[in-house]
Amino acid sequence: MSAEPLIQWPDPLLELLGFLATFLAAGAVGFRFAALRGMEALPAPEEREFAARAGRRTAWAALAGAASSAVMLTQRLPGLAARRHLTVAALLTTPSPVAVQILLLAVAIVGFFVAAGGRRTGWWLAALGVLVSPVRSAFFGQLDRVVNPLHALAGGLWIGTLFMLVSFGVVPLFTAPFTADRRGALAARMVNQFSPLALCSAAVLTTFGVITAWTHLKRLDALWTTPYGYALIAKLCVVAGVVALGAWNWRRQKPRLGTEDGAVALKRSATAELALAGVVLVITAVLVSLPSPR
Repeated sequence: MSAEPLIQWPDPLLELLGFLATFLAAGAVGFRFAALRGMEALPAPEEREFAARAGRRTAWAALAGAASSAVMLTQRLPGLAARRHLTVAALLTTPSPVAVQILLLAVAIVGFFVAAGGRRTGWWLAALGVLVSPVRSAFFGQLDRVVNPLHALAGGLWIGTLFMLVSFGVVPLFTAPFTADRRGALAARMVNQFSPLALCSAAVLTTFGVITAWTHLKRLDALWTTPYGYALIAKLCVVAGVVALGAWNWRRQKPRLGTEDGAVALKRSATAELALAGVVLVITAVLVSLPSPR
């Protein structure tokens, strides 16, 4: 009798898609409320239009992520209902974390759609759906089930927002009709406004990451004696690289901002940080698909 495989495919691919969808939604909210904060009141009309366009494009990207989450959740509903000995209809109408998740996901989708049309109200709806959903289990007294969602949210607010900042903020600056000085100043403004969110998110990510790792490991020697531990070590090594690049961007690249050359240098180093973060997501998708140590 052959041994059961450690990983059931395509579970890691589905987990990766779920992470990417979460990061797009959380990153859009972080980008709009941190990096783009106050830019609608800039004195120059072309700068206000640049910020508005960046917000709309970000909302469309987040809408794609939220819609993907909705599709994946829909496919999981029969299994979730079966585990609770309910029909899908009963699951949707019975107060539970799943029902709240569906409601908040619908709110986020509507919010991103409205925001993509240029209406500020949409961003508040999207933020409600994205930021409240990770703590939905707490409404039902299941505090232990908020750790993983908050860990993912913190990652999205850090790396997801950085992705939006580079893709829809910094990169489009180089083709926008601004002088080199204005490009540097606008890049510096977005990065400086993003930095506090990045630092807080990194701290929350680390805290809940430690809690999650210990909960699944159960014992210290499982770190170097089980496949789960090996994958966790690999993840931690790459995470160290992401943190090092983030620290480099904050301490060395951020002070250079204010010029176009500084923005170019930051784009290169931030792109490297995002590439490493992508590797972390791939390893994490494998990690959560592995059985926890006994």
